[in-house]
Amino acid sequence: MKRLLPLLLATTSLAYAQTPLPKTAAPAPVPVPGYTLTPPPPAYAPMKVGNFTFDVQERMRYEMRDNNFDFNSKVNAVTDAAWLLQRFRLGIGYDIHPLIKIYVQGQDVREIGGDRGHTIGVNGAEGDDIFDVLKAYVQIGNLKKGFSSVIGRQFLSYGDQRLLGPLEWANQARTFDAVKFRYTADKWSLDMFISSPVNYVNNKWDKSDFLTQNSPRNAFMDGIYLSTLFVPFNTTTDFYVFHNRDSGTANFGTPIGSTSFVTLGTLWKGDPKKLGGFDYSTEMDFQTGKVGGRSLTAYAGNWGVGYNWLKSSWKPRIGTQFNYASGDSNPNDGKVGTFQNLYPTNHLFYGYMDTTAWMNVLNLQVNFSFTPTSKLKVMLDYQLYWNASNQDSWYRANGTTKVRPLNAASSSASSFRGQEFDLTVSYKLNPHVNILTGYSYFVAGQYLRDTGASSDAQFGYVQMQIDF
Repeated sequence: MKRLLPLLLATTSLAYAQTPLPKTAAPAPVPVPGYTLTPPPPAYAPMKVGNFTFDVQERMRYEMRDNNFDFNSKVNAVTDAAWLLQRFRLGIGYDIHPLIKIYVQGQDVREIGGDRGHTIGVNGAEGDDIFDVLKAYVQIGNLKKGFSSVIGRQFLSYGDQRLLGPLEWANQARTFDAVKFRYTADKWSLDMFISSPVNYVNNKWDKSDFLTQNSPRNAFMDGIYLSTLFVPFNTTTDFYVFHNRDSGTANFGTPIGSTSFVTLGTLWKGDPKKLGGFDYSTEMDFQTGKVGGRSLTAYAGNWGVGYNWLKSSWKPRIGTQFNYASGDSNPNDGKVGTFQNLYPTNHLFYGYMDTTAWMNVLNLQVNFSFTPTSKLKVMLDYQLYWNASNQDSWYRANGTTKVRPLNAASSSASSFRGQEFDLTVSYKLNPHVNILTGYSYFVAGQYLRDTGASSDAQFGYVQMQIDF
């Protein structure tokens, strides 16, 4: 806390040095660099009483899963079942000054039914975390103009969230204790931050390694993120450096040292309104350093293109994309070639059954979507998956769980994991209520047949979210 006090005083001085926005001022121009990829603001306004603001969220999702984890229909695993996920949030903000805001949000999550237990992360459970602190920060300055900072517990979301996002699909989401500084100009913005992910533990206050002495993890992530509007036909052109460090994990064998590596990357996204209906995206990353004391050199990339019928009332879009992340070529050479997926929102990208991380993978997709009405959107996705290296594992969306053990059978198996079909329907009942439903089917590939059970898998869900 003594280290944070000078930072708080310095950023407060910068905030007061700026001219406060009058209450009658026009909203900031659009687009704003760094905000072109974030979800649109809610159609509703949080409840406001004087300088206080209040927001409430209730979300319920009923899920049904079959063979999602073991691909084995002969075994009735605890993950082959149905359950109800419930999430409640209450947020309170207070505007001390037009450029200084305090915000606190509490969250209560429960998993009701099923047999996989209620401990978050065990047997794939999203589990219980009785009312705890999800966000608690001081915001200083105008985030969309000039200098600003956010200090405290907060979401971190950058680019497409392939490497760093709040993982809102998960019942508990992901939050960080962080110190973040930002400068926003007309054509660019620059973020610098230091953070530590919060560890969820039921019936105890959730803490990060900022707040836990003698933590066995010592997990921290620092970053510099530059978002620009310099390329006129892009919605954003970004460049970034992330630095990860911890005490070393056992993902690649017994740790022989600590972890410290950097990720260098860039993200480009084309604007279909300026490209005759076409859009494109590419994100490319290089990693170097050490993981658990082992030398790391790894790569990853996303390349996609699509076409939008801009004049059609249904707004159809069809596209294709290819995702690649390197895998390890030799598990016994004391080196790591597996791309490290950091803290992503993988549910958005590699199939809604969450079988796949951006690690040791080749993924080809065809995506189609349309909006028959302003309230209804339908999405159809088809995915194919291969291992980038059979000398490495197939990692699930959490980046740590492995679908099959790495052994002689997996090393000599086919690299083709299988294919997935996803149907997703979103309906905005009104500005406060959204209904989301989906069905996914995974057809097992030769890799599963060569390494054990190879039953097809299914996943279905219905979700309602209410916001005020």
